[in-house]
Amino acid sequence: MTTVLEFADVTVRRGQSILLDRVSWTVEEDERWVVLGPNGAGKTTLLQVASAQLHPTSGVAGILDEVLGTVDVFDLRPRIGLTSAAMAERFPRHELVRDVVVSASYGVLGRWREEYADLDHERAAQLLTEVGVAHLADRTFGTLSEGERKRVQIARALMSDPELLLLDEPAAGLDLGGREDLVATLSVLAMDEGSPATVLVSHHVEEIPPGFTHALLLRAGAVVASGPLEQVITEPVLSRTFGMPLLLSHQDDRWSARRRPGRHSG
Repeated sequence: MTTVLEFADVTVRRGQSILLDRVSWTVEEDERWVVLGPNGAGKTTLLQVASAQLHPTSGVAGILDEVLGTVDVFDLRPRIGLTSAAMAERFPRHELVRDVVVSASYGVLGRWREEYADLDHERAAQLLTEVGVAHLADRTFGTLSEGERKRVQIARALMSDPELLLLDEPAAGLDLGGREDLVATLSVLAMDEGSPATVLVSHHVEEIPPGFTHALLLRAGAVVASGPLEQVITEPVLSRTFGMPLLLSHQDDRWSARRRPGRHSG
């Protein structure tokens, strides 16, 4: 099995602050990971390193058989599909949805003078169909709902046939219906053997799609637990991660958590 991510004691410092604290983590090509933790846990920083957007202060970050610091990141980044709120803000609001997706072939934001082959347009249309928004192809990105934008971003992230897919809080800002639609879409992708290794960042166990296999839990930049979902998504581990006593339930391949009544965090 091919290893797509291999972190060894990865640490990221900003001034006096430690954003990631000696994180060691391995992701194989057939695995689907969720990264959980409270605000400030280091989740987005972890994804910035994994997407070759940020170099660690110390430690070794291996990505797709390359090591950050010894490889041209501009050669590495096209092999990684990434969705994030920061990236979504950079899409031109007047851009047609189909162009938002197809332009990922060149790794650009916004159509200019590039020429795309018919196969590129066909793949973009296929991906929009797979994520359930084919009917939006001729709409402009700025007219879409938040949930529709999330789906378009996922189609774009898959456009270059990446070896690694990174999703930074894709359900953030969605209402209940939008979240459930997105979770269903991500579940279909997770169960497709042809899909790339996937890492999903979230605050909520309710957003873990069926088909995901592993979890990494972070608190204050450090790893609380890492491994197969059933081993690490437990009440004691989740309570340590979020700093409060939690009740956890697991039904129909979905998780949910709430604060344990009558007790207070210490």
